[in-house]
This record gives sequence, C-alpha cells and structure tokens, in this order.
Amino acid sequence: MSEFMEGLNLTVLGVTIVFMVLSVLAVVLYLVGWSERRLVEKETSAGELAPTPTPAAEEEKPAIPPRDLAVVTAAVLAYTAEKAAQLRPLPFRRKVSDAWRLYGVQSGMEEVEDFNYEIGKW
Repeated sequence: MSEFMEGLNLTVLGVTIVFMVLSVLAVVLYLVGWSERRLVEKETSAGELAPTPTPAAEEEKPAIPPRDLAVVTAAVLAYTAEKAAQLRPLPFRRKVSDAWRLYGVQSGMEEVEDFNYEIGKW
C-alpha cells in the first residue's frame, strides 16, 4: 500500500510541476505579445506625424476600362482552356511501402512464435 501512495504522490507532484511550467510559459507569452503590441503602437503613433495620402489621391489612379478587362479575361480563359485540353492523366501504380511489408512479415513471425510458446514446443 505504501508503494501505491508513493506512486500517487509522485503523480500529483509531476502533474503539478507540468501545469506550473505551462502557466509560466503562458504568462511569458502573454507578456511578449503585450510588449510587442506596445512597440507597434508606439511606432504607428510616431509614424502618424508623416503626411498620409488622402482618398482623393487614390481615386486619381486610372481604372481599367471594362472592355479591356473583358478582352484580357477572355484571353486568359482561352489560354487556360487550351492548356487543359492538352493535359492527360498519367497512369500510375501504387507501390506498397516496404515498411508495411516488413511489418506484416514481422507480425506474422511474432504470431508463430507466440503460438509455439503457448503450446510449449520451443
């Protein structure tokens, strides 16, 4: 019974240590994320002093006319359809992994050994 209690005490101690280490890691990772956010906020607040582009400046970019967009889209679709027609599936045979084959041989040998030991013929 003392061995059982010793094992139980050791188990409780191990689980407690593991969760304490995990708690410390969680706190450290939280602090790293908090400090990273603070550094990013400081950089963005310092970067806001520079002039930011206005939305009006972004609207001045020339847009692609719908006709040109349709022509380019049709050309890309025609090209991909032509390439897809040239593709053909390649035949392949699945090669059985050597690991599975060796595992099957090994398990078969173990079954024979166990059978012989059970009978008592060794």
